[in-house]
Amino acid sequence: MTSLASSIQNFHFDNVLMNASGVHCMTTQELDELYASPAGSFVTKSGTPNARVGNPEPRYHQLELGSINSMGLPNNGIDYYLDYALDFQAKHPDHPIFLSVSGMSHQITRCWQKKIQASDFNGLTEFNLSCPNVPGKPQIAYDFDTTEQILTDLFKIFTKPAGVKLPPFFDLAQFDQMAALLNRFPLTFINSINSLGNGLMIDPATDTALIRPKGGFGGIGGAYAKPIALANVRAFRQRLRDDIAIIGTGGVTTGRDVYDLILCGADMVQLGTVLQVEGVACFDRLNHELEAVMAEKGYTTLDDFRGKLQTIQ
Repeated sequence: MTSLASSIQNFHFDNVLMNASGVHCMTTQELDELYASPAGSFVTKSGTPNARVGNPEPRYHQLELGSINSMGLPNNGIDYYLDYALDFQAKHPDHPIFLSVSGMSHQITRCWQKKIQASDFNGLTEFNLSCPNVPGKPQIAYDFDTTEQILTDLFKIFTKPAGVKLPPFFDLAQFDQMAALLNRFPLTFINSINSLGNGLMIDPATDTALIRPKGGFGGIGGAYAKPIALANVRAFRQRLRDDIAIIGTGGVTTGRDVYDLILCGADMVQLGTVLQVEGVACFDRLNHELEAVMAEKGYTTLDDFRGKLQTIQ
């Protein structure tokens, strides 16, 4: 009997699939639809201290092998998602979920850390250090000194299960440095990767950038991102403490893509572009396709192959 079950520390999930924050999670209705779907868990939209409308339209465009977006963190505010999470866990105490939050400054970041710590939320909190689509705001995790200060301040007050959402890294020295930094803190998980920031695509009929914000620059997702996502998951799995779980995100369109992220070391797998295109029906399809790949390989559990990527000697 094939099992798709997975765990992050003491949190257990029926399968590894969940949404990526930013896709199908803006409203309570969308979050309820994720719960009703075959997803193993789900994460809220990255909430900011106040609600944001995000960047001007058009800010998303489907591409041949993925998508480009510059959403700009539209969300209903931290309180909206924290209230939902508290209500959800009261109704479904055996179904752990993720609360995603994003600060716009270091001072504001400390405020929402304290708010969540003081609440009754007992799930997993994702601190988003990697949004590439807010004009004038850098991706925090590319500044290692700022990341270190944020994590130092965070764990002075935060004792609940916590993880960080990271941008893609491209150099082995970056993996070494970031992993060494992360290993110093009591993180429960990392999420790798966010979209590939700042791509550009052009409408051939009009010679115009496909999206409006930032002169057409936006995050790239979908199949374009898979090699980078695999490399980041693999590199961090080789460098992080064993107790820090990895959520693999990026490039999933088939069950084999899910398998590959797990093979590189992912404990959970998030869906972005494919969920945007297909809706929640993609969870069922991908679970069945993952089961088929496992059956072909003779595997019955995810631990049979998790992190066991072979390399050429």
